[in-house]
Amino acid sequence: MTGSEAAERYIAFLEAMTPADLDRLSEFCVPDVRFRDPFNDVTGVEAYRAVLAKMFEDTGQPDFVVTGRAVTGEWLYLRWRFVASGPGGKRLWIEGMSEIRFDAPGDARGKVISHFDFWDAGQVYERIPVLRSLVGLVKRRLSIG
Repeated sequence: MTGSEAAERYIAFLEAMTPADLDRLSEFCVPDVRFRDPFNDVTGVEAYRAVLAKMFEDTGQPDFVVTGRAVTGEWLYLRWRFVASGPGGKRLWIEGMSEIRFDAPGDARGKVISHFDFWDAGQVYERIPVLRSLVGLVKRRLSIG
């Protein structure tokens, strides 16, 4: 499987993923896959599955859309948008990027070795009433304007 084929297959999985699909994660990832985002740093398919399951528990109607991509060798870079209902029914809108590494190019498995998500966690903190004012204070202190 080429890197491009593996990338398209994984993107299709991410964009269409439902809670019922989480049992298929091992079709796309090596057993010791590493997943990292602003709140998690886990190793193993079951740990990655738990992160995704919690996302489905904590949000309503999640929608993950890839808006840009680049594939080079075993690396896949994604630009994406995640929209869902958060606590209290408020809409979450998060834009981010992912760095995803597959096993060696041309490997028949075409499985994910690592998936690192990069996004502004402040977008979530600002939705939590207790933290909203603290995040605002930090932004004002660090801003030049």
